[in-house]
Amino acid sequence: MQKGTVQCNQGFKFPKFKVTSHQKHYWNDEEGNADYLAVTEDDLQLDPAAQPFGQCKLKPSSGGYLPCAYAPAGKWQKTYEKVKVMGKSCLTEISELMCSTGGKITILKHGQQSETSKSQVGKANTQEQQVYNPVVDFDEFKEDTKGTDGLYYS
Repeated sequence: MQKGTVQCNQGFKFPKFKVTSHQKHYWNDEEGNADYLAVTEDDLQLDPAAQPFGQCKLKPSSGGYLPCAYAPAGKWQKTYEKVKVMGKSCLTEISELMCSTGGKITILKHGQQSETSKSQVGKANTQEQQVYNPVVDFDEFKEDTKGTDGLYYS
């Protein structure tokens, strides 16, 4: 999604996506917040647009490195073909984009967070959860998560 960040193996900064291929489809957001726009294979602009990766390791100079001259070489590759937005494939965590300068751009953070539902808490193994987080009394947490009728609701 648009609030996700990317990295170049030859750069030093981590810009966000700038969705320009559409203004219609959002991931996990009913409100239509621009941060949640779906990123497609055609979304090649980044935020900031100028020198999005800072300096470029492929451009050494006497004082370090010259600024990034971001120049995407074609579209994003390794996209998810099964989901299309306006006829364009969506990006996933394995998508990559080559830069004409020589860098490879990949997804650093996709911008989505997973959340645990109450029904998942009810199904979780208490002993296993205690190993993952010994500070929390998981049985107590389960009780606090139950509804007044004793059932777990999402």
